[in-house]
Amino acid sequence: MLKKLVLIGAVIALLAGCTTDTGDKDTSLSDVEKAGKLVVGYTEYPPMGFTENGEVTGFDIDIAKEVCERLGVDCEFQIIDWDAKVMELNNKNIDVIWNGLTITDARKEEILFSKPYFDNRIVILSKVGSGLDAIADLAGKKVGVELASSGQSALEGNAVFANLAELVKFGTITEAVLDLNAGNIDAIVADEIFARYAVSKDAGAYVIATEVFNSENYGIGFRLTDVALRDKIDEILDDMADDGTAADISIQWFGEDLLLR
Repeated sequence: MLKKLVLIGAVIALLAGCTTDTGDKDTSLSDVEKAGKLVVGYTEYPPMGFTENGEVTGFDIDIAKEVCERLGVDCEFQIIDWDAKVMELNNKNIDVIWNGLTITDARKEEILFSKPYFDNRIVILSKVGSGLDAIADLAGKKVGVELASSGQSALEGNAVFANLAELVKFGTITEAVLDLNAGNIDAIVADEIFARYAVSKDAGAYVIATEVFNSENYGIGFRLTDVALRDKIDEILDDMADDGTAADISIQWFGEDLLLR
C-alpha cells in the first residue's frame, strides 16, 4: 500500500511539473503563425498610422506590412482608443501596439518593447504668428494634447504645466489640430514627427517652437510575456535595415532614412 501511495505521489508530481512547463511556455510567435495574421493596433496619428480615403496608411503601417509579409502572415489593422492601448493588448484584441509608441520607463512596466526604431522629440505646434517659441510661452495658454500621449506626459512633467490656462485632452491628435485651426486652443504639444508632417501639409499655417521638451524613441509594444514574437519581429526589422527595404520606406515618407537599428 505504501509503495502504491509513493507511486501515485510521484505521478502527481510529474503531472504537476508538466502542467507548469506548458503554462510557462511562450507560444506568442507560433500563435500568430497558426492564426495566419498579426493584429496591429493603431490610432489616427499621421504620418505613422492613419486612415486616408478609407485606407490605412503611414510609415508604421508600411513597415508592419513588410514585416508581416516576411513573417508569412496577413497584417490586420485594428484602430484602438490610445488611452486603452494596454488593455487592448492584454485582452488580446490586438497582438502589437505599433503607431508612434514612445518607450518610457513607466510603460516598460506594462509593455514589452522592441528595440528602438525611430528617434523623435516633443515639440510645441502653433499657428503662424502665435509668438510661441519657448516652453515658458505656454503660460496662460490653452494647450492641447492627445490623451495618454508622450506629449501629455512631457507637458505635465514640466514646470510650465502649473501656469497653463487649461490643458485640453483629445482622443486623437487630428482632433487637436481641428481645435487649433478653430482657435479653441493656442497650441499643441506633440511628437515632432507629427508636427513636421502637419507643417509639410500646410507650411503657411503652422510653426514649430525652437525649444523642445525632450528626445524620445519609438518602439513596438508587445505583451510582457510575448518575448518570442518580439524577438522575431526585431530580427526581421534588422534584416530590412540591412537589405535597404526599411530605408526605402523611410525615404518615401520622410525624404531620408530615419530608421534606428
